[in-house]
Amino acid sequence: MRLWVCIALLSTVLCASADRPAIVQGVIQAGKFVRDALGGTRDMYRAYLDMREANYKGADKYFHARGNYDAARRGPGGAWAARVISDARELWQGSVSGRGAEDTRLDQEANAWGRSGGDPNRYRPKGLPSKY
Repeated sequence: MRLWVCIALLSTVLCASADRPAIVQGVIQAGKFVRDALGGTRDMYRAYLDMREANYKGADKYFHARGNYDAARRGPGGAWAARVISDARELWQGSVSGRGAEDTRLDQEANAWGRSGGDPNRYRPKGLPSKY
């Protein structure tokens, strides 16, 4: 009995100190990616809600950049979510809203600026309340 207890304890110590198998590392990385993507989606949604609440003319580029910036800071999953959401939004707005190619191009520029770590305040209009 004591021999089995010693073997079990030794196995536990050895397993705890050993490197994880590649499959386990892959699952952990995938979990982090998904967590970051969900957090990035929340960041994008929060920026959208703030944009709607502010209802401030000319501030849309700031909120685009801010949402992408916040999402990308979470990691690769957040940056991926920001890209997918931004591209889908611009595709929909470009085909439905009729705002035009120039507005879409400027929105995408602000999106890319935020995702690359650029300061969203570059697009902040004068007079936008400090709450945002």
